[in-house]
Amino acid sequence: MIYFRSDYSQGAHPKVLEALAETNFEHTDGYGMDEHCTHAAAMVKALIGRPDCDVHMMIGGTPCNVTIIASTLRPYESVIAARTGHIYVHETGAVEGTGHRIVTVEGVNGKLTPEGIEKACMEHDDEHTAEPKMVYISQPTEIGTIYSRQEMIAISEKCKEKGLYLYVDGARLGCALTSREADLSIQELARLCDAFYIGGTKNGALFGEALVILNPGMKDHFRYMIKHQCGMLAKGRLIGVQFEALLADGEYGLYFQIAAHSNAMAEKLTNGLKDLGVEFFCDSPTNQIFPIFPPYVLQKLEEEFFFYQWAPEEARGIPVRLVTGWGTKEEEVDRFLAAVKEAI
Repeated sequence: MIYFRSDYSQGAHPKVLEALAETNFEHTDGYGMDEHCTHAAAMVKALIGRPDCDVHMMIGGTPCNVTIIASTLRPYESVIAARTGHIYVHETGAVEGTGHRIVTVEGVNGKLTPEGIEKACMEHDDEHTAEPKMVYISQPTEIGTIYSRQEMIAISEKCKEKGLYLYVDGARLGCALTSREADLSIQELARLCDAFYIGGTKNGALFGEALVILNPGMKDHFRYMIKHQCGMLAKGRLIGVQFEALLADGEYGLYFQIAAHSNAMAEKLTNGLKDLGVEFFCDSPTNQIFPIFPPYVLQKLEEEFFFYQWAPEEARGIPVRLVTGWGTKEEEVDRFLAAVKEAI
């Protein structure tokens, strides 16, 4: 079975595993208070040009999202997200479980807009509603689209106008930064938002994310909140070691090489499918793509390939999600394209 279901279905990139093996017999302090986490945090600070930020090595994406939202917001405050946002559709009410409502608005190509933020604020403007205080976006979005530099600037300015924190979910941030359409650098992202995370789990790590807090008002007692939310890993150095390997050589290092490879394999899939006349649910420039297949084609493909059926059947067929990752091989892409050609 060839996997196009996710970018974390394999283990870790060999260089990450090598780093873990080399440090396996070390004794270090626990809970992220070790030299590897400290060094990895310094690497993040250098990469984004913000020595004043705080960096926390977190277990996964949902713990990042839940912890930063619960730590930042007061009990009566809410977070604005696109209706397709990960915190709303794929985290089982984890954010709302902390007592904070998610106010959703329709996005455009999966992206939140300043107009949507304005609408959410207008509809929740007195003490009888949960007051919006944070905007959540993901870069890239749940359907693989990315925010341009101008779009991010516009959202950042709207947040400042409304007194809202801007938080960016970066589970697949590497793919956004290395996309063929990217015009926003990680340094600019750090200037425009209050907090974001650099995703490792979906970009070559076994697990782990680097959560970056830029706004001083969000930093106070944050480690207490990590522990309170059951997100503090005793063997925290395992995350730090992986980010040391991923971020070595900065913007030319393994983290960005993995993301660029993932995008290249997705682009090869996209171009090959378009050449075969396949239509798409949306246009994604990153490592998640969404072709539409008739049921009889899907039935044949599912004999050899593992992927998600993404949305209900429509007149053109069934939209599916194909995801490429660090371990995706060109021959696997070629085999999928050949199978589609045979099935059509």
